[in-house]
Amino acid sequence: MAVTGTDWSGQRAPSLDDFEALASHALANLPEPFKSLAADVTCSVAEFAEDDVLEGFGMDSPFELMGLFSGVGMTEDGAVPQTGQLPNNVLLYRRAILDYWAEHDDNSLGEIVTHVLIHELGHHFGFSDEEMEAIEVAAEAGDGG
Repeated sequence: MAVTGTDWSGQRAPSLDDFEALASHALANLPEPFKSLAADVTCSVAEFAEDDVLEGFGMDSPFELMGLFSGVGMTEDGAVPQTGQLPNNVLLYRRAILDYWAEHDDNSLGEIVTHVLIHELGHHFGFSDEEMEAIEVAAEAGDGG
């Protein structure tokens, strides 16, 4: 099917709410036992990372950071929450993810959101890149529980 200029006239970039829905879907479809382990981690969406976050990573552009785990990782004594400790959270950055998606046509937007979510959750658990890749493959195969 050929795409014409009028086919796109009513289209809009996915909103923050759309991204929340993508993230919720990705969380719900994580493979076990990763899904159960991540049950207490929240997920939220923002347009871009804050300037102080970017500075902390030595990044100049807000398009460089697609997600961030905040909280106390399991490898940092995070298995037992301390009094007054905020919940562990994965923050997805909508504009950076959209920019990446626009430049890489080999993945769907849902796959990219899932990739960023798994990568950031992996920080919480101290997983290696290889372990996170295996979780992604299982998630893409629909092995969520």
